Amino acid sequence: MKLPRSVREADVAGASVLVRADLNVPLEDGRVADDARIRASLPTLRLLLDRGAREVRVCSHLGRPKTDEDRAKYAIAPVRARLRELLPDDRVVVLENTRFAPGETKNDEGFARELADGSDLYVNDAFGSAHRAHSSTEGVAHLLPAYAGLLLLDELEHLARLLGEVERPFVLVSGGAKVEDKVGVLESLGARADRVLIGGKMAEEIARQSPFRAGVDVLLPTDAVAADSFSADAKTQVCSVDAVPEGWLSLDIGPETREAFAAQIRAARTVFWNGPMGVFEWPRFAEGTFAVARAVAECDGYTIVGGGDSVRAVHEAGVADRISWISTGGGASLELLEGKELPGVAAIPAEG
Repeated sequence: MKLPRSVREADVAGASVLVRADLNVPLEDGRVADDARIRASLPTLRLLLDRGAREVRVCSHLGRPKTDEDRAKYAIAPVRARLRELLPDDRVVVLENTRFAPGETKNDEGFARELADGSDLYVNDAFGSAHRAHSSTEGVAHLLPAYAGLLLLDELEHLARLLGEVERPFVLVSGGAKVEDKVGVLESLGARADRVLIGGKMAEEIARQSPFRAGVDVLLPTDAVAADSFSADAKTQVCSVDAVPEGWLSLDIGPETREAFAAQIRAARTVFWNGPMGVFEWPRFAEGTFAVARAVAECDGYTIVGGGDSVRAVHEAGVADRISWISTGGGASLELLEGKELPGVAAIPAEG
């Protein structure tokens, strides 16, 4: 993979720099509930400040505002306040939510020019949005000298390892409910894996129609935690996947599957995990996901975790520091591993 040119190559002394960061963080009661993405943006911002940038203008989307009422809900103010606490430098200016502008998601040139106005160069450090051709991620890169931020480069370098020669066994673990979002990566990356473990709602779909080429070793759940309704306090029972009572739902993998999956993961030399094993939002159906999180942490090989619920699981399980790389981009990482070009990356000139 040819990498985009690095912000380290840029002469930023005395310059105004526009940085597209990924500050799309969860909010609760008007405050930032999880500042992991804000912290992830700090190395690039500090580099620019340390090298004498006159001004660092940071832009990001926040949520998916669609109505006028959403403008108050998704205003950038709480994010701006948290960033200022972490990086109290008056040269850092945080712009309003880019998605408040109608032209942002349309990659409108007029809005891209509005963002670029007054800046000398552009740095994209928002890997989580690099798969979107928006004004702030792709359009502005054609208007200013463009560079890749440190986080964006780290993401590309770590994920690219899965596309080259890997240590084997290579185990791909996939779950969640959005099967259509992951079929492409299951086809491409699954063809390179020694073993593919499928949980969550995806397992039911894969059991009916597999996207894998012949010869791929696919492991599906053998037992499940079944519930009599889709509810956090539903009546449950552990049973074979072939013996789920009529009208009941499989909301987590069962203990037999947890042990089988964990054994495969621990024995691997390379692991990529994206997607929970069940309805992770409800504690009674989270154990399968936690079992996978612990197994990935116990693997002595190279491990990557991506996707919101999977990342949350390794943090809640207290094992995040034992994962080789935790990706900040769900959709972007899947598209990259599927072999697709990321517009936000392609718009930046290649290194060298």
